[in-house]
Amino acid sequence: MAWKVKIDQDVCIGDAICASLCPDVFEMGDEGKAQPIVEVIEDENLYNCAVEAAEACPVSCITVEEA
Repeated sequence: MAWKVKIDQDVCIGDAICASLCPDVFEMGDEGKAQPIVEVIEDENLYNCAVEAAEACPVSCITVEEA
């Protein structure tokens, strides 16, 4: 199974909790907002990490859905 990771850049406030919880999937971009390092996840451990980061996001701008 594979999952797509998306971040709504218009909503992201640059809190960086996603990058700190799941650095293999998220990083902070030059504009101070989060961005996915990988857009499609095929590893279940990375999926779980990405979902945890999405749930921790204070503005809920991260989506992880089936690809």
